[in-house]
Amino acid sequence: MTKALTAAQMRKLEHAAIETGEVTGLELMERAGRGLAQAVFEEWPDFVAGSHRALVLCGPGNNGGDGFVVARLLAKAGWAVEVFLCGTPESLPPDARRNYERWCLIGDVVALTEAHLMGALERLASDPHALVPVIDALFGIGQRAPLDDVIAPVNAMIDAWSEGQAGASAPLFISVDIPTGYDADTGEALARRPLPSELVVTFHCKKPIHKMPHFLDTRCAVVDIGL
Repeated sequence: MTKALTAAQMRKLEHAAIETGEVTGLELMERAGRGLAQAVFEEWPDFVAGSHRALVLCGPGNNGGDGFVVARLLAKAGWAVEVFLCGTPESLPPDARRNYERWCLIGDVVALTEAHLMGALERLASDPHALVPVIDALFGIGQRAPLDDVIAPVNAMIDAWSEGQAGASAPLFISVDIPTGYDADTGEALARRPLPSELVVTFHCKKPIHKMPHFLDTRCAVVDIGL
């Protein structure tokens, strides 16, 4: 499908598929996570073999649920994965909460705070030349409110990373649907400093922002989730 769908249109399409019994929300989330992992492997083939590290930033909605899925898949592939949650497990939607619980069977989740992210950087310093994917599964197409305070810990981590304070190489940000800090429909910045992105992985089709001038240089993979 080449036509871009707005956030509301995409949600309507997903809800219709679920309501008709074609697919469950859990299955859509699983397909999204699998597709995201595959898109990463296709973009960076060196990640296919061996053990690597990743940081997964999960938000309080279903975008966060996608993050828990890809964290589980990468861990099962032998990766060392650290997961950070913005919000509380109790506030997660049912499908995202289920995938949070699945992840908790194999790994820990800590709050998305500057202290926790800086601790992760210290651990990454043991291998300063490794590329480390940071999966931005915070808000996706649902973000609307100003997000400066929410993503301030992540930007602090980026600054420390880029200044070499942790002795680690630059992070490789991979966005689930869109980078955090943008409106999916208008392309408007919802933060003074939105998160960066080396690769955007979106589902079913592109969203309006992906076709806008300030995003044309950002690599975008479209994953078929069977809608």
